[in-house]
Amino acid sequence: MPLVTRHSLITVVVLVLAALLAAGVFLWSGIYNIAADDAHTRPVYSMLRMLRDRSITARANELQPPPNLNDPALIRQGAGNYDSMCTSCHLGPGMEGTEMSEGLYPVPPNLSADEVGNPAHHFWVIKHGIKASGMPAWGKSMNDEYIWGMVAFLQQLPSLSPEQYLAMVASSGGHSHGGGKTMSTSDAEDMPDDHGDMPMQAMPIDEAKPHGHPPGTPAHEDKDATSPTPATVEHRHADGTVESHPH
Repeated sequence: MPLVTRHSLITVVVLVLAALLAAGVFLWSGIYNIAADDAHTRPVYSMLRMLRDRSITARANELQPPPNLNDPALIRQGAGNYDSMCTSCHLGPGMEGTEMSEGLYPVPPNLSADEVGNPAHHFWVIKHGIKASGMPAWGKSMNDEYIWGMVAFLQQLPSLSPEQYLAMVASSGGHSHGGGKTMSTSDAEDMPDDHGDMPMQAMPIDEAKPHGHPPGTPAHEDKDATSPTPATVEHRHADGTVESHPH
């Protein structure tokens, strides 16, 4: 091997080893602030964004969206799930920022204000989530057909006014996604809830979220109302008289 080539190879190896050593020292030192309230440096953010976008594109391009994404019933189904599962981070028409949307980093996109996205990309992200971003993998508890329902709704979301959004959610089946983790809409129709015998899909939209007690009801009132009558114990005395008292 020529001397110049050998020296060049040794130089490259030394530089690579030095770079790996420097990277290891940097990682071990804890110098880089990983806090969510301290933004990434521009190079790091750009690298992570490219990694995310290329990873999603490479996998989502293999998906074929179903032909019924314009089906009104599918869109309404997606509206109920979006309102229950997504608005705390991704908001809705007319919604202000929430503790979650303002506290996460990277900041979750406001999907009601974004342009209509690629359906296959939306499906992949909803199903698989994104590492270290706060975006869950909903596919662990949500069947694909319900995920496509949310995708169908997202195609309409940016064009909805706050009033149209509320009306669509109110007409939906609420939170149901067939993944075995939550109650389905059909089950909810036959099961009483905190609102008496009212089916879940008939709840007013501002009461659709579960809560422990009806609004304005102290926690102890409903407990007392359903408490069983205290048991009684009888004692017979030597003179034949019987005395009863609560147990």
